[in-house]
This record gives sequence, C-alpha cells and structure tokens, in this order.
Amino acid sequence: MTTREFNERLGRRARRAGLQVGPELARLLEQYVRLLALWNERINLTGLPVREPSDETVDRLIIEPLAAARHLPPGTASVIDIGTGGGSPAIPMKLAVPALRMRMVESKTRKSAFLQEAIRHLGLQDTVVETARYQELLTRPDLHEAHDVLTVRAVRVEMRVLVTLQAFVSPGGRLFLFRGPSETDGASGLTPPLVWEGAYPIGDLFSGRLVVLRKTPVGSAVAVSAVSVPPAQAPSRSGPASRRKQSRP
Repeated sequence: MTTREFNERLGRRARRAGLQVGPELARLLEQYVRLLALWNERINLTGLPVREPSDETVDRLIIEPLAAARHLPPGTASVIDIGTGGGSPAIPMKLAVPALRMRMVESKTRKSAFLQEAIRHLGLQDTVVETARYQELLTRPDLHEAHDVLTVRAVRVEMRVLVTLQAFVSPGGRLFLFRGPSETDGASGLTPPLVWEGAYPIGDLFSGRLVVLRKTPVGSAVAVSAVSVPPAQAPSRSGPASRRKQSRP
C-alpha cells in the first residue's frame, strides 16, 4: 500500500468516526503500521492484515485509540497500557496526545523488543516499556496509584482482574476498557473503589465501545494490600481477524 492509499483509507475511516487526522499525525501513524508489518513477519504481533491494511485493521489499530483519546479527562498526564502487544491502543494514543507519559506493559520479550524499537523509530518521549506481567509490577511501590488512566483491550476482563488493575490508577482516575460489538461491557458487579462512568461508541459505524470506569477516592488505599497477586492470568487477547470480536490488535 502506498502512502497515498494509506492516507486515503485513514482519512475515510477517520471521517466515519467523526475524527480529523492531520498530516503529521498521519505520517507517524503510517510509520507505526509499516514497522508493525515488518516485525509481524517475524513474530506474531497481530492477527490483523497490516502489510495491506484493511478497514478493520485501520479501525482497530488506529481509529479506536484515537477516538478513545477524546475521552481522556482534562489534565490527564500519565497512561498505563496493559498487555500492549503490537502497540495499540498505547502508541496511537501517545501519537495523538504527545504530552502523555505512556507506560506499556508487555510480558513477552520479543513483543517488548518491538515496542522498544517503535519508541526509537517514532521518537516517542516519556514512553517506557515494562517487560513483565502486570501482577509482578504490583510489588513496585512507585507504580501504585501512579497513573491517571489505565487502558486494556481484552476479550474477557474478570472483576477480580479489574480490582487488581485499579491499584495502578490514582484516586479519581479512569480505567478504559475497549470492547467489541458483541462483547459485554465487562463491568457487571462493580465493587468499590470502581464505579461505572459510561460506555461510548468508537470505531467503524460506532460498532466498538469504550467502557470507562472511575476509581473513587474512598477506599482506594486498600488496592494493593487487599489484592493478592493472582497466577498468570493476563487479560486475554484473541485469535483470527476474520471475526471482529476475535480480532487481536
């Protein structure tokens, strides 16, 4: 796909979602997708077609994160993305809001190496990669309640996982859950300090949804001490891209 073809597809998909993408942002997003395609030939970063990006690829990897960035609360300074994998939603959100401090958590060494290369290739500032399971990071006091927003794109996020993940979010901060058109909101049975804030349409014809949870100040200090570190059960990522609810960025 040529640069012109990429820009035309990106612009068309962005307009369908009510977004505008400027020339510089489009240039960086193309660089990201091309780097992802190069590395995806060697390691499995995504099941979506990235050598010749489809509409679904553009929507999932780029448009949905850009739409989600519009819902960042005013004054948001730091974001932690869990299970970053191929870089979405973290990298497109960082490109859209360069002032963000972005922390990407990826347990697999080879995927982490890709993220490090993406940081270098795109010239991202204030962006770090943690090569670890998120459960292991709970032992680091410097990460407790240290982020304004936590993002996770997963097929299934159980309530006990959310209770664990909120330990990384400051009181008053948000958890962003990226959900497909046929997925549940994943927020039933919420318990303090997490409360429902809303679900917002994102992506092609607004078929995807961004579920936003807010962490209330009351009881927030219990997060780390009361939550045991569970066995390896990171938010799952799914299989082939032929079915949207199973597509993995």
